[in-house]
This record gives sequence, C-alpha cells and structure tokens, in this order.
Amino acid sequence: MADVVGVPGRLPAEFFTAGVTSFAEFLATHSPDSLPSRRTAPPLPMASEVPHGTTIVAACHTTGVAMAGDRRATMGNIIAQRDMEKVFQADEFSVVGIAGTAGTALEVVRLFQVELEHYEKLEGTPLSLDGKANRLASLIRANLAMALQGLAVVPLFAGYDLEADDPARAGRILSYDVTGGRYEEHAFHSVGSGSAFARGALKKLYREDFGETDAVLACIHALYDAADDDSATGGPDLTRRIWPLVLSVTADGVRKLGEEEIAALVHRVVEERMISPGGPIASMG
Repeated sequence: MADVVGVPGRLPAEFFTAGVTSFAEFLATHSPDSLPSRRTAPPLPMASEVPHGTTIVAACHTTGVAMAGDRRATMGNIIAQRDMEKVFQADEFSVVGIAGTAGTALEVVRLFQVELEHYEKLEGTPLSLDGKANRLASLIRANLAMALQGLAVVPLFAGYDLEADDPARAGRILSYDVTGGRYEEHAFHSVGSGSAFARGALKKLYREDFGETDAVLACIHALYDAADDDSATGGPDLTRRIWPLVLSVTADGVRKLGEEEIAALVHRVVEERMISPGGPIASMG
C-alpha cells in the first residue's frame, strides 16, 4: 500500500478505521493485488512446471489430533525439494497442512494465519474451530480460477475444539475440495498424491483409544506406505536426516514434535519394516 501523500512511512487512513474482521476482505477492498487469488493466471495449464507438495495425513487421538506431512516437493517427474515443510500452526489450537501447488498454498496459509490473528485482535476472542474452517474455505474458493489452470490448493485442517462436549473427542479434522467445499472427517484423513495409500494404511491401523504417540506412529506408517507406492511422496531420508514434519494439537495448544523425538519414532518404524516390509498387521479381533 502507498504511503500517505507527503508523509513517507505513514500508514494510510484505512488502517486506523474500524472495519471488517476478515483481513482477506480488508485486502480485497484496499489492496486486492496482494491476494494470492488475484495473481494473473497463466494462459495454459502449467501444473507440471511448478513445485507441488504431496501427502498430508492426520489422525485423532484421545487428547486431540496429530498431523504429519512428508517433505518432498515434485515438479513433474523431478524432485524439486527434499525438505519442504507442509504442516503449519494456524493459531494456538489449530494446524493446517498443504498439498497442491506449493507457492500458492504457502501464500494461502500465510494469509490464513494473519486472518485468524486479525480476527482475534479485533474481537478480543479467537474464532471457533468451525469459524476457522469456514474462513479457510473462503480463501480456497477465491483461488478457483487458478485451480482451473492446474494451480490447485488442497489443504487439510485440524484442531482442538474448545467447545466440544467430550474432551476425548475434541480433536477434529476437516478436508476441502478446490471449490472451497469443506467436509468433516472422522478419526483420520489424508490428502495429496499418496493419500489413497496413506488412508488405506490408517484404515487398518487406527483405533479409537489411540494416545498421542500411537496416532503419530500411525501417521508415520501411513506416510511410509504412501512413499512405498507413490513416487511423489518422500519417505524418511536416513542419510540426510530428513524426517516427516509432525504437529499435535491438544488442550494445551499446538506442539511441534522435536527432531530427536521424530527421529526415534522413524527409526522404530524403519526397524519394524526391516522385519515386516508391509508394515504392522491389523488385528482381526
């Protein structure tokens, strides 16, 4: 935005005027070119010419919800980046993971983070989990024109619902389509190119009595299975010490699992796979 005429460095008057609680709407009114959705769409589909993030998984546990993402970004048949971060803290009690066009997805996530902070500063209270999910849906919907050109953003949103009646079921997962449609998922979900394989693994491994560590282990196994069958999903890189990125949300807020903690869990999974390459066998009982 331009400075006030004749006063370099001074913010324009609209910054000091009471307005809407949506930062995206504020930008749309006063600086529309700053929105990711206002970028000029390419003349032809170019999905294979830009980096894409791949697989994100999430699983509920008895104290909240865990989300994990592999670290690979691809550009067609090329590995564009080996250590991309795809899971982010949205606010104190929610996280968002991205699949799809990496650059656009990162812009949407940054805008979403500011959107939540902007609302909380103006209203003095955070949005409800449903309110956060709806705000994210509107940002995705605004990107539809770019999605039709192959530059889609497909996030996975999860959080701890402070208004839930049962704390053991306060962890929630919501998925989206490119039009901004939002869907409540139950227990677990996955998005991205390896999502079918990851969901298949979670379907066999998931139990309702999962503790946090159980849910994280199941997510790591699911990403391992996705990488086993989907070339765009990166498995754990033991030589470069590149592990999945994992965040857990509980009543205490968002916790990013440390590198050593994740490394220990990954080595545990790899050791199990050395004995049983297909992974854990689900109980029939």
